[in-house]
Amino acid sequence: MSLPESEHQRSLPAEPTPRILPPCDPGFRPIILAFRRFLASAGSTGVPVRIGLERENGFVSLFETRIGRESEGDETTAYVVERMVKFLLWSRGGWKIHFDGPHWLGKRLRSVYREGGGRDFDAGLMSRVYERPFEVALAEAGRFPEARERAQSLGGHLGGCRIGFDLGASDFKVAAVRDGSPVFSEEIPWTPSDQADPDYHFNLIQSGLKRAADRLPRVDAIGGSAAGIYINNQVRISSLFRSVPEDVFAAKVKPLFLRIRDEWGVPFEVVNDGEVTALAGTMSLDTTSVLGVAMGSSQAAGFLDAAGHLPGWLDELAFTPVDANPAAAVDEWSGDRGVGANYFSQQAANRLALAAGMRFPESMRLPERLREVQRLAEAGDPLAAGVFESIGVYLGYTIPWYAVFYDFRNLLVLGRVMSGTGGNIIIAKAAEVLRTEFPEAGARVRLHLLDEKSRRVGQAVAAASLPAAREGRRHHKERLHEVS
Repeated sequence: MSLPESEHQRSLPAEPTPRILPPCDPGFRPIILAFRRFLASAGSTGVPVRIGLERENGFVSLFETRIGRESEGDETTAYVVERMVKFLLWSRGGWKIHFDGPHWLGKRLRSVYREGGGRDFDAGLMSRVYERPFEVALAEAGRFPEARERAQSLGGHLGGCRIGFDLGASDFKVAAVRDGSPVFSEEIPWTPSDQADPDYHFNLIQSGLKRAADRLPRVDAIGGSAAGIYINNQVRISSLFRSVPEDVFAAKVKPLFLRIRDEWGVPFEVVNDGEVTALAGTMSLDTTSVLGVAMGSSQAAGFLDAAGHLPGWLDELAFTPVDANPAAAVDEWSGDRGVGANYFSQQAANRLALAAGMRFPESMRLPERLREVQRLAEAGDPLAAGVFESIGVYLGYTIPWYAVFYDFRNLLVLGRVMSGTGGNIIIAKAAEVLRTEFPEAGARVRLHLLDEKSRRVGQAVAAASLPAAREGRRHHKERLHEVS
């Protein structure tokens, strides 16, 4: 359910206009500008606000800010705080929001994040992910959780014979890797979101793994990345399985990767594709403090901290707000306005192309439309170039907003949207925005665009490094033919 206009957006004052406008979306109002104005109005003497996100196994992420002392009942304050909470919820994850701040604001959040409230989609999905009722807890005097984060050391295991896979919306990639070097890679077309029978997914993934295994003398470990949310190798939420009935999902999709792991009998890890994006960046750039953003059928993201650890956050930036325009694009799944999926994906390219006056046959799917826009951009078409300039403006204004919640020094961007000339236009425009509006962020954050080959198979190769191989236990060639 989308946020009712009366609950914040209709009464929100006009947000600051950016100095650089997207040519295909002049109504864009970067939320970072609203946030900075909000912080300036609070000043150093504002009222402290603490937000805690509690997720699996008692892990808690904390975030602190301030609001103006004369803000009670103020709709702009309520809007900005709700947008911060929304970002925290989808970047960190959690089944429980702990709120320590003005009571009126906590009650407002509680009314929004409940069944029938403006954010009931978010509350319901988090409840499903963590398998617990979702709640907003208002802190009592002296009672607020301490931060408790998890630092995962997944990835970077390059020894032995490994298989990596990356499951996308229109194809999936497999790679055979031997002592860190890929010896085989392949992209296999599929239509996962249209399939109601999970045996389709299981059998096709298994056939891809078998094809990679045939290029290796043995298999020591398997690692994978996939769109969605995965906890302990279990599927919690994923658009790849959106057509599977709920009762079948619980019985056959949730344990799908556990079944694959058990059939192969080797160390196995599958994580969100965004996390592997960040891991691929760290391995490619030989550095840490990386936020990886993949622009494909939707938006995926992942973060490795300065120590090179995965914090175990959700990093589902497709659902996080980036645009404060009350008439911003509506996300078809969550019903919310101005979230990342409509700004950093092939959906965004299609929306912007149509706004620019480009037309496509009704039968042409989004991947084909993206390729057509990319082809025209390569040929110098100004309308097509404007599509990628617009995404670049979005990115330039969103980088400092991401920096509010992530401590990163390197931004790695990849995915189908970043292919060819269009990707170069996006990077150049984002850099221009940073120089013009946010020189401090421009000086701190380096933008990286992987080469074409790395964009195509880098995810699968990085995924192969996720699990540590067990010494003394090998999955030999003769066993491979028993795996169907």
